[in-house]
Amino acid sequence: MKKEFRVKKNKDFQQIFKSGQSVANRQFVVYVLRKPEQTHFRIGLSVSKKLGNAVTRNQIKRYVRQAFHELEDQLQHSNDYIIIARKPVADMNFHEIKGSLTHVLKIAKVLKLQKHGNNGGKK
Repeated sequence: MKKEFRVKKNKDFQQIFKSGQSVANRQFVVYVLRKPEQTHFRIGLSVSKKLGNAVTRNQIKRYVRQAFHELEDQLQHSNDYIIIARKPVADMNFHEIKGSLTHVLKIAKVLKLQKHGNNGGKK
C-alpha cells in the first residue's frame, strides 16, 4: 500500500476520532470518516504495546494493510479509516485477521456487496 494512502499526522487522527463513526467487534475498532472530495481511501493503524513486542505489532500492521489491499475493490474510496487492534489479534493469523476486518467493515456498511454465483440467491 502506498504511503500517501496512510493517515500519519496526529491532527488527521484526532479529526477522524472526533468526527468519524466507530464500529467494533472483539478484535478491532474501526473509525470511518467520509470525505467526498477524496479519490482514494486512507488508513491509519493503532496497535498498542500491550499486544506484544515490536515484531508482533509490525506483523499485525502488515496483515491489516494486506487485508485492506485485498479488499480494495470492495471498499468505498472516499473514506478515511482508523483501525485499532485489540488483544485477541495478537494470536490470529492473516486469514483470521482478514475475516475479522471484513466482518467489522460490513457492520460499518463500507464494503460493497460481492456478487458470487454460489450464494444460492441470497445476499
